[in-house]
Parts: sequence; structure tokens; C-alpha cells
Amino acid sequence: MLAKRPKLGRLLAGVVVACCLVVSMAGPSAAQKAPPDPQAFVKYYVVTAAHQGQPENLTEIAMRFLGSGERSAEIYNLNAGRVQPDGASLTDPARLNRGWYLVLPWDAAGEGVKYGQIPSGPKPTPKTPTPGPKPSGSPSPSPSPSPSPSGSPGASPSPTGTKGATNCTATAGSSSRSDWAQLRMAADGAWDLSRGNGVMVAVVDSGVDGQLEQLNGRIAVGADVTVGNGRGDTDCLGTGTAMASIIAANTRGEKSSVGLAPDATILPVRMVGPSGNGRPTDAANAIEVAVSAGASVVALGSHVDLSAPAVVASLTTALNHDVIVVAAAPTKPVTLPAPGDQATGALLLVGGVGADNQFVEEYQPDAVEVVAPGADVTSIGPGKAGTLSYTGTRFAVAFVAGQAALVRAAYPELNAGQVEERIRSTADAVGGDTPDVRYGSGMINPAASVARPVEGQPVVGAGADRGGDGGGLGAVVLLGFALVGGGAFLTLHLLRRRRAFG
Repeated sequence: MLAKRPKLGRLLAGVVVACCLVVSMAGPSAAQKAPPDPQAFVKYYVVTAAHQGQPENLTEIAMRFLGSGERSAEIYNLNAGRVQPDGASLTDPARLNRGWYLVLPWDAAGEGVKYGQIPSGPKPTPKTPTPGPKPSGSPSPSPSPSPSPSGSPGASPSPTGTKGATNCTATAGSSSRSDWAQLRMAADGAWDLSRGNGVMVAVVDSGVDGQLEQLNGRIAVGADVTVGNGRGDTDCLGTGTAMASIIAANTRGEKSSVGLAPDATILPVRMVGPSGNGRPTDAANAIEVAVSAGASVVALGSHVDLSAPAVVASLTTALNHDVIVVAAAPTKPVTLPAPGDQATGALLLVGGVGADNQFVEEYQPDAVEVVAPGADVTSIGPGKAGTLSYTGTRFAVAFVAGQAALVRAAYPELNAGQVEERIRSTADAVGGDTPDVRYGSGMINPAASVARPVEGQPVVGAGADRGGDGGGLGAVVLLGFALVGGGAFLTLHLLRRRRAFG
């Protein structure tokens, strides 16, 4: 009997040690959990000085890795405006610097194509760009400066928005500041799961001032469809810049606002000139350009007339390409597009409200699907305008587009229709019933839309998977309980046998 007791003691000691190991494994896992890496895994290529004795250029790279020089347009749109290690950025597809990292389309293949996170590190001394032949099949977003929107030959667009622009009717913004919209959105509650990385949002309005520090590295060159071959990264009116800032601005000081999806990329598509008057054909062309450039979210400014047949046709194209289009709820009767049976895209109609939930416009009955801040909204103007306060439905559209970018980045497996459903089902009710005849599903909730469970959809998106370990920690805890319970049962069993046999 005395001989059995040391065995029993060793067994109990073993159970205790096993439980301690379980706790020690679970503890550091929870305490040392790293914040989610906002940088996505992509295919990319590092530009060399030359290939087969010739300077590198986008057409040759597209031929080598994608089989068609015309696909240089896709590479251009994926990289335009992104800051490279030498501090420069791609603005001319004929000029590539050695050491640049070019993001490639998903189907790129060949020697030199890498997959992973684009390396980051100290910026080397800038080198002189190597000229190369201009790629064929360039997209509508022209890489070179074109005549100004005013149509004066030889004039270049102003790089600082309203500065230097002639005949420009800038949209007025109040200098008074109110942060109610950003505070109510509380977008930082979503950033542990998603910051919009890898999502391109097209802003179809007056262009975007690509020189703003708060948008540095987030603005592609885009397009100006009012002149046919211009660029969209300048802004005369200022409304497009304000929309883009609500979507993706990065703070550069305490007085700067922060966008909902600060890691998203903005594709500016100008469809309205300095006069502020938009044409349906330009709006339709702008939507087509946004879709062909690869934007998965399209934010339509208030210059777009949803009732125009040409616009309806272009919206149908977008819906057939799994794009979520965010637009102002109509103030007059319209016939909305009817996509095909297999279409996965979505058109989300937004109403703008103030802090008191009063609408900024008179929308058609039952037209509003969700609401977002649209009155006294703090955003950033072009040039040196700084932080201003704006009112209008287009700014509510920008908030919803930013939220859509968060959801698309967190849940890349969802189609546009499912993204719309997630936005609507996680909105906070406003008014009486849900949905309400006036407010639709209610006020959008960015944090809930990337975290709250939705029936038939995943609970945690890809963005959360990179930073969380809840499932693994739960398994370890269950294993610990199993060991403790098993050890206790075995101990009791041995004690009973000892008493039974003396």
C-alpha cells in the first residue's frame, strides 16, 4: 500500500504540470496578441534597371506576366499614386524607377512574380527615372496631363485644387467645425478588423486633389471624362475631394478629420467641369471607367442623374460586375436598373441627415435604404482650404462608401449584394419600424458591419483572422478543462481501488 502512494503522487503531479502548461500556453497567446497587419498579401514585382537590355516599362511587364500589353492599364491603376520606397510614385506609365514595387493582378505569373506583403523599410536615395516606351492600350485614365477642364488648349490642370484655376465655381464650405459625424460613426471601432486595405473606391464627382497630405499615397491618377483623356487627381469644385477625405483621409494632425477606411485607394473620376453642370453622358462614361479600372465600390456624387437612360445602362453594367454602387436616394421618381439574374452587384440608396436625424433633402417615399451624416459634416477641401464643414447627400454617400470598403476588405469572399445586406442589417434603427418608411434600415454602423454576426454570413472576416486568436485560445482552454477533468476522474478511480483492496 505504501508503494502505491508514490505512484498516486506522481500521477497527481503530472496532472498539475499538464494544467500549468495549458495555462502558460494560453496566457502569452492572449497577452502577446499582435495587432492585425493592415497590409494585404498581393502579387507584386520589383522593377529592375533593365530587362533583356531594354528599360522596364508597363507594356513589357504586362506582356511578360499577363500575356497582353493592353493589360498594362490594370497594372497602372493598381499602382498609380502609391508611394514607392524612394518617395516617388507612379504618375507616368513610361517611367519606372529601379526598386519600385508594382502590385500585379491576381493572375500574373512568371519568373520574378512574388506573393506576400510588400516589404517596407528605409527609403533609399531617389534615383533618376528610366524612360521607356509608352504602353499601348492605356486606359481612359490618361497618365499625362491633359488640357484643363475649362477647355483652354495647352493648359495643365492645377495640382492644388482651386489654386490657379480659372472660371471655377467652388462649392462653399463653412469654416465652422463640428465632429458629430465622425464621432457618431466611431469608425476606429472597426479598424482592428478592417481599414479598407486593398479596396479601390471610385469617386464619381469633381475629381480629387491628389496633392493633399491627408490623402498622400491613396489617390490614383484617375480620369476626367469631360475632356476625354484627362486625369482626375485635381479638383476645381472641391466636392470630390471632400467625399474622398470622408472615405480615406489619414490624419496628419489634431485638426484633420480621419476617413472611415484610411487604407483604401481612391480612384477619382471627374464627370463635372468648372461650371458645376454635369451631363448624363459624362456620368455614364464615368461609371464605365470606374468599373473597367477595377473599382469594387463606386460612390456617385449628386451630379449623377439616376433617371437618365445612359446612366441606367452604365449602372446595369456595374451591377453585372459585382460592384456595389452607392448613390443618393432620388428626390424625384426614377426607374432603377434591372440587372441580370446572375448579377451580384448592388445599388445602395442613401439619405443624408443631421445630428437631429432631419433629412437634408426631400427624398422619394420608400427610396432611402440607409442614412448617414449629411449635414455639417467635417471634411477637407482642396488646395489650402483645410478642414471645412459641408452639407449635402453626397457626403452621406461618402460615409456609406467608406463603410463598404471596410466590409469588402474584411470579407473579401462576399459579393456586392451580400455587402449591401451586411450594411443594412447592422444599421441602427431610426424612427419607428425597421425598416422605416422614411429612414430605411437606419443609421449605418461601421464597426458593427465588420463584427456583428449576420445570418448566413461569416462571423469574422479575413481582416480579423489576421489579428485574432479567439478560436485557438478557446480550444486551448477546452483542452485544459479536459485534462483537469480527466485527471480528477482518474484520481478518484485509483482512490476507490485502494480502499477496496486495502
